[in-house]
Amino acid sequence: MSLDVTSPPVLSDVEELVPSRYAVRIGEIDVLVISDGVLPLPTKMLGHNVDQRARAAWLNDMFLPPDAFDWALNTVVVRNGRQTILIDTGLGMDPALNLPRAGQLVKRLKAAGIDLGSVTDVVLTHMHMDHVGGLIVDGVKEQLRPDLKIHVAVAEVKFWESPDFSRVDMPPGFPDALRAAAKHFRKEYESQLQLFDEEYEVVPGVIVTRTGGHTPGHSVVRVASGKDRLMFAGDAVFAVGFEHPEWHNGFEHDPEEAVRVRVRLLRELAETGALLAATHMPFPSVGHVAIEGDVFRWVPVFWDY
Repeated sequence: MSLDVTSPPVLSDVEELVPSRYAVRIGEIDVLVISDGVLPLPTKMLGHNVDQRARAAWLNDMFLPPDAFDWALNTVVVRNGRQTILIDTGLGMDPALNLPRAGQLVKRLKAAGIDLGSVTDVVLTHMHMDHVGGLIVDGVKEQLRPDLKIHVAVAEVKFWESPDFSRVDMPPGFPDALRAAAKHFRKEYESQLQLFDEEYEVVPGVIVTRTGGHTPGHSVVRVASGKDRLMFAGDAVFAVGFEHPEWHNGFEHDPEEAVRVRVRLLRELAETGALLAATHMPFPSVGHVAIEGDVFRWVPVFWDY
């Protein structure tokens, strides 16, 4: 028997070698983490307030390359039997940024058997391009329900009327792309926005809460049913943030507040034992948080097949 591989497998439009969705059951609520792809960024984005030698040491310890880091892009679908809630919508398509491995959400929703027209609610953790971009892809709006509700914090919408980029550290082109995406999104979906101040129950067991920090209206989503709990933390938590929560991420508009939010959420997760999922944690990003002294530790779940 020969083990030689003479050609790659032939894939259909929706089949992929690498899994792009992962199912979790939270009590009576179905949660599906869906990958929107990956976003390659300079490693400085992991902590632009620390010496590059410290970043290099962490990357080396994690067996990661020193110069560019592939950030996962995760979204979540929550279904409770009556409503289908999409939490964040991925990057969409921006040819000017040349990011061909991102913007996969529409294709992967289809592969998961989720029709865009079945989505009753969208929850936005914030309005950065990699969270609203999927809604402004050509042809998407026409597939959505006319009564779709899009939940987002008031503070987030106000921020993007005149966004402040003075404290971020982004690659060239990103600030302009973020401004343009937020403006485009607001123009298309203004009438469907459901604004909340601090906290809002989307459906029983699904609560969105404003945290601020990353952006003024940045929010997290808590899913609870029976004894089970899961938090989708959006951009409040990154892979480096367990060992180094004080490192400033390049996309944070208020870095000091983002650190306070990160530490508070990680402590909550360590104390409650709730599951964590987050946008830029390695797919499927589902796991627990442990705490040892002043240092947090990420404990990925064992995959449930």
